[in-house]
This record gives sequence, structure tokens and C-alpha cells, in this order.
Amino acid sequence: MSKANDDIAAEHSKRDGVMPTDRRGFLKLGAVGVAGAAATPQLSALAEAEDGVDTAFSPRDALAEETGEWRASTCAGCTSWCASEILVEGGRALKVRGNSNSQIHGVSNCPRKHLGIQQLYDPDRVTQPMRRTNPNKGPDEDPEFEPITWDEAISEIADHIMMLRENEETHKAMVTRGRYTYLRPILYSHFPAIVGTPNNISHSAICAEAEKFGPYYTEGEWSYRQYDIENTDYVIAWGADPVSSNRQVSYYSSEWGDMLDDADLAVVEPRLSATAAKADEFLPVEPGEDGAVAVAMAHVILTEGLWSREFVGEFADGENLFVEGEEVDPEEFDESENSTGVVDWWNEELKDKTPEWAAERSGVPADQIERVARNFGEAGPNALVWMGGGPVMQVRGSYTSMAVHALNGLVGSVGNEGGTLFSPSDGTASLPGADDYIDEVAQQGLDYIEEHRDEVTGDKIDQRGAKDQPVLKEGSSGGGVVTNNAADGMLEEDPMEIKFLLSYWNNYAFSNPENQRWIDALEKLEGEEYLHVTVETNPSETAWFADIVLPATHHQFERWGQLRSTAARRRSINLHQPVLCDDPDDPEEVLENGRLWNVKSDETEIVYMIADELAERGFTEMLDYCEQYEDPETGLSPSDEYDDRELRAQAFSRNAIKLRMQPMWDPEVGHPGGDDYDGWEQFREAGIWNSDEWEYRHRWPSEGGEFGTVSGTFEFYSETLKEALGGHADRYDTDVDDILETCNYLAREGDDNAPHPFLPHYEEPYIHGEDDYDFEFVDYKSRLNREGRSANTEWYQEFGDADPGDEPGQDVVKLHPDDAADLGIDDGDEVVIESPVGEIECTAKLWEGVQPGTVAKTYGQGHWAYGRRAAEVFGEEAKGGNNNRLIPADYDRLSGSSVFYGCVSVNVKPQ
Repeated sequence: MSKANDDIAAEHSKRDGVMPTDRRGFLKLGAVGVAGAAATPQLSALAEAEDGVDTAFSPRDALAEETGEWRASTCAGCTSWCASEILVEGGRALKVRGNSNSQIHGVSNCPRKHLGIQQLYDPDRVTQPMRRTNPNKGPDEDPEFEPITWDEAISEIADHIMMLRENEETHKAMVTRGRYTYLRPILYSHFPAIVGTPNNISHSAICAEAEKFGPYYTEGEWSYRQYDIENTDYVIAWGADPVSSNRQVSYYSSEWGDMLDDADLAVVEPRLSATAAKADEFLPVEPGEDGAVAVAMAHVILTEGLWSREFVGEFADGENLFVEGEEVDPEEFDESENSTGVVDWWNEELKDKTPEWAAERSGVPADQIERVARNFGEAGPNALVWMGGGPVMQVRGSYTSMAVHALNGLVGSVGNEGGTLFSPSDGTASLPGADDYIDEVAQQGLDYIEEHRDEVTGDKIDQRGAKDQPVLKEGSSGGGVVTNNAADGMLEEDPMEIKFLLSYWNNYAFSNPENQRWIDALEKLEGEEYLHVTVETNPSETAWFADIVLPATHHQFERWGQLRSTAARRRSINLHQPVLCDDPDDPEEVLENGRLWNVKSDETEIVYMIADELAERGFTEMLDYCEQYEDPETGLSPSDEYDDRELRAQAFSRNAIKLRMQPMWDPEVGHPGGDDYDGWEQFREAGIWNSDEWEYRHRWPSEGGEFGTVSGTFEFYSETLKEALGGHADRYDTDVDDILETCNYLAREGDDNAPHPFLPHYEEPYIHGEDDYDFEFVDYKSRLNREGRSANTEWYQEFGDADPGDEPGQDVVKLHPDDAADLGIDDGDEVVIESPVGEIECTAKLWEGVQPGTVAKTYGQGHWAYGRRAAEVFGEEAKGGNNNRLIPADYDRLSGSSVFYGCVSVNVKPQ
């Protein structure tokens, strides 16, 4: 621990004296305010300037003249994961930009990087470990936290793990993951395995799994996509807002203006987004009806002969037989090498799905559907559909995901110039595994579910793989995650009771639909046999229920890690490193000067410290696992270098990132084509590795490649989904139709009057409360959200109008003026929004950017914890309303995705 942190801890003890009795004691113990920060060597330059501290250092001069040093790291404010550079002067982070070495986005930026500095210097950060002293848990219970040392916190965690081992209950442990780096296997995979639990739950299913479903079950690619906007002629942004809150915001924002000069843009969206405001065509679709528009566009492309012959095929005599209402004889169509099943798709789904049919359901005019489809087809193959979460994170969204993405296949834009591109492999090294360190006790815990298969539901605490949760990631029954359903597993104690929870960088009690269930689940972890540990930067709603709160490093400034970016036909490998100190390779320097407070990295340092404590209790396997992480340059393990535990933990963290990224910096190891570096130091200073440009069409079978599907082709009829769904049905000794009915889909394999389950198709949306509530609810993400963690920054609150229709410092629900008049609601009125599962309060905003019959609200407000800016009164009163109080806990069960969009109706009433 650095001397500065020792002084801070001493100041806490002297200043507070006794335990605070009010809720704000949580903040007083967990963080140092600006006044307290000004007494330390590491402080906010902005706060220092405002407070008039007399110092030779002038932050304003440094900002103006950039007299400091630009140091490379990575922003993890969203899944863009952009490489960044931070201007550091005297140990202070002053300014952020994109990494000048990036061949994807260069120095281009987005607001999230800048918000990171406000998070780093947030006066409400958790600055030291804290222990709960109030044994009762609940939103109305003051946790009454007391400060403790890292040794005390780690000792208590080790004690609880040993108790689980002694009781042969290791399967009752659980790890939940939010934001991460690609050192994540250490804490997320290997730590649970060595402890002996199957329960590691990621946030992925509240993020983007349904977006990945369609591309996987047509072309075999389960990943985020990239889009060749530099060479495209036509873009349909479908439920995506690329300049605000989708992938690679820095890159796409910098290129978007040039794209608009050269290409046409259509936006399919229920509300006027920032992207839609600049579009050539705005298609204001009814929430949930995206699939109708997609299949109607496919109908137009085929009937007008606009499909790609090279990618799809051609009729034997050249005459277009795709005629409205008429089936096609498969023998009349010669499929290309690249795709299969287009005739099946036409006969079973598309032949009657006209623009007029879609207009009745979607509210989008038939002539506009036809026009956009025609223009898109004529622009192909240099055209792309950019699919976001809006159309697919719905109850029946998997099939919409397939239908929307299949449009890329029809025009031959898949992997093609100006189209939607594959993600090349990143070439990083795998981290050392855990298999050799799983002892008999741990193995018993890992085997618990298989040994009790007849008594339990699913494969983990989220009940993935249950009959009603196929979660078919990459074709495997139960292969994905059902993040939000873990709360039900905990409440039902099925497939097991949870007695130990380690959550890191997530706030599930806030960020999941129908989040009250998580509050109830966390309340259950009450009593001496239970322990909830959370690792966070801020005192969140989840931390309110914890027994131990551990202060986390900030990803962008204070830790080792690695993420990656994908755009511009490249992949970059982006380094996180401690930028506040001069020599991040020196563990002593990092601990002394590399962190603002006494914080640790979740995925590495905390794991090592727990492992070391467990070894002192006779359980050595986890420490043995950590000690195999040797510095690839020196060959030294952490214990070879240092005796002090915290220094060894930091050495472990450094060694892990050097091992992970060795192919990028070590010429003797080599890498797939890309930047060449001569050693770790050169790479670390650059902070990024850029791949060579990706080759167009390299997976097309006609070019000697292969798609990752069962057939090796792009599948309009998905043999890949047929195999996966069939495998899940076999698991429960039933058929596909029974599984689909159980999971609330309309498709049936054995019913000619129902959609076919292995084809992209339209399914009527399932909307909770539509018979009893008046308005469809439209939820969307703010361009200032850093994965939902920015609400305690000044800029987030001050610049609310960065999102169209929103207002600074307010949490507003947007209503169409005609609807507001019918309700007797005026602009600025306080209102209550009610849904079948809850209600919230916020402010009415009359805005013509929403359709009549819908209301739209930005997600991000509604915190009652997290900090003094995020909450109206910390621990007591929320600021605005959390959309998740309105959204029911339901799922697109083929992908595991939580539903957020087109899924619930609400009423709006004056307060």
C-alpha cells in the first residue's frame, strides 16, 4: 500500500471517529470528497484549479499546451473498446483522445472517453475495502459499513471459501461478471473452476446475444460485426444508432459524415434517433414489428430480380419465377456455391409477404418499404443492413434477427466490399488453464448438477439448457447465458442454493429488467453462512446489499488488461495499463503512484491475494495456478520477484497481460499479419497492435472459403438451427414443435399454417400488457452511458440533451403531443408510468419524434444509490425512474437474451 493511501486511511479514521448513523455514511466511508482529495498527491486537476490550490502546476496551461505525456490505454465505456491515449501531467489525467497509432479510429473520440476522467476523480468512488455491520439487508436498511484493510477483507473471503469446501458445498458459490478485459478467464472461468462451482454468469444476455443469433444461424458467425461504410452505397440502420450507442462509436462517428456524402441511409426505428435525424429515409416502425418489414423487403428484392446472382444463384432459363403468391419449383433454380435454401425461404415464408401486408402490421407505408428495398437491392452488393438490439431483443427476436441479417445475404453483401464483414481472429495467446489445479473437492462441486440432473433445472444457476431455455449459443443446448434468470435461480434455490457471491463490475440490481427480483435475491444472502462480495468503483445498488465492498481500479487509467476493436477491415488489440505512474512495469511504482486510491484489479490482483490466503489455510491449488504465470521476458514467477503479497499480486497482473499479448510484441512467437514490434517495451508504449487489412469474400465457398454453418454455405434454410434445435429437443425426449411452444414461439415444423422454424420469418410480437395498457414502451440507450455507469458524472447530468428529445438535468418520457393532449398532460408535468410489473415517476416531454401510441424513454436514470449526483438523495430517493422497473423479466429463449424492446405496454398518468 502506498504512503498516500496509508495517509488517506488514517485521515478517514481520525475524521470519522465513530460509525455514521445515516445512509450517507456509506459515501463518507467509501470515498473522499473533493476537499479531502485536495490534501493528497493524486487529485483532480480540475478540482485543484477550482479550489485555488497554490501550486506550480497549472492544469489549464497543461491542457492548452499539452505539456504532459500522452500515454496509451483503452476505454471500456462501451463495447466499442476503443484504444485511447491519456494526457498525463504530474500523475494527473487531464485529457483523453483516440490512440494515434490506431489504424481504425486514430485520434477520433467519443464522449465516453471524456466521461472516464470524471469517473476516475469521482468524489463518490469507493476508495478502500468496507465491511457491512448491519446484518439485515434491504433497500431500507443502512448497511452501516466500516472501513477494513485488504488483509481483513481477503481473510474473510478465504474463510468462507474454506467453509464451503469443508461442507462440500463449493457448488453454492457464484461469480457474476459485468465489464471485463480479456484477462477475464482468470476470475470468470478459472477461479470458479478451482473453487469448484459451475456458476459463472456474464452480462452478455442483457447486451447483445440476440444480435449474434441471426448471423450465426445463417452464416455461422457468433460475434459482433463490422460494417464497411467507407465503400458502401446504401445502409439500412435497423434498430441501431451508430453515432450514439453501437459498436465502434469513435470510428463510425468520424467516418459518418463522409459516408452520408457518398451513400444513402435508411433508418428503421420507432423513434427519431440521432442517426435517423440525418437519414435519407426514416421508417417509423411500430415496436416489435421489425420482422414484418424485413420479410417484405426480401419479397421485393426477389420479385424485382434484385438479388445477387453470384452469391445466391439464378433460374435455369434466366426468367425470374419469384412471382407474388406463386411457389417455385426448386429444380428450376440453380443455387450458387455460396448459399442454400432461398427457394425454401420464398415458398414457405416470402411469397405472400408483400409491402402492403407489412404496412398493416408495422405502420410503415407500403410504398416506402418497396422503395427502400428496391434502392437497397440496386445498391447491392455494396450495401449493408446494420442490425442493432432494438428489433431482436424481443420475446420472439431470434427469428427477426435471422430475417434482418438475411437481407445482407440476398444482395451478396456478406463479407463483401461495402457490406457487412466478418470479424478476423485476434491472434492473442490463450492464458494458462486451470484443469491441473482442480482437486477432488472442487471436482465434486463441478459435477453436482450432473449427479442431481433429475432434481434440478438447467445447467447453472441461470437455468440455461432447461427445456424452456435452449440458449443455443454456437449451436449448443445451454451454450449461452440467461443473465437475468439467475435471480430466479437464486430465489428458487434451483439448481442449488447460493451461499457465496462474488460480483465484479456489474450492477445487476439496477441493470436487469424487473430488477426488483435481484434485490429480493440479494436480500436472501443474509446471515453468517452467506457472503456477498462486490468489486466496484462506486457504491451501487448491488453494493448496498453486499457484506464486503472492494474498491476497483478504473479500466481506462489504473489497471492491466486487453480488449480489441474491429472496424475498417481490421482488428486491433488494445492494451490497458496504469497510466498515472511513470513505470507501469514496476509493481512498486504502480502501487505507490499508479492508483488514485487503495484499489485493486478484479481479474488478477484480487484473485492472487485470495489464492495466497487460501494457501495459508492449506488449499494451495489456486496459488499454484497463479504462480505458473511467469514473466515471458525474465522467466520469473510472482513469488520469484517479491515477498510482499500486494507486490506479487501486481506482478501476477503484469505477467498475465504480457503472456496474453506475447504474439503481438515478441518476434520469436510471431503473430498473424499486422504490426511488427521489437519487444514488450515498444509495444507497451504504442498500446495497440493493428492487424493487416482483412480480405473481402475470403469465406465465400466460390473463393475457396467456407462459412461456419453445417452446410458450409450461407443458409437461408438453416440446417445449423435444425441441428441445434433438434439436439435440444432430443435432450428432453421431445420434438422441436414442443420446444418452440414451450418457449413461446409461433413457428412449428409440423404445421403448414405456422412459420417454418428453420427459416428467417415474421412472428407476431409478444407484448406484455397490450390488452390492458394504452402505449407501447420504447426503451433506448443514451449516447453518454458508459455501460450504465456514468450517471454520477456532472457531464451526464448537464448534457442530457445530447440525446434527441431529452433535457439537461431531467429524466423525461417523450409523448406525442396528440397523445399528451388526450391525457391532459402538458410539457414539464410530473407523471407516473405504469406497466404490468411496476411503475416509475419522471417528467413529461411533448415531442413529435415519437409516434402516437408510443412513449419513449432513455435508459440510465433512476439510481437511488451509486453516488450523490446519480441519486436524488443517496440511499433514500431515486433521481428519475429506472426503465427496468417497467420491463418484465422475459427472454428470447433461443438466444437467452433479455427482452428490452417491443415487449411491454404502459399507461402514463399525471401525478
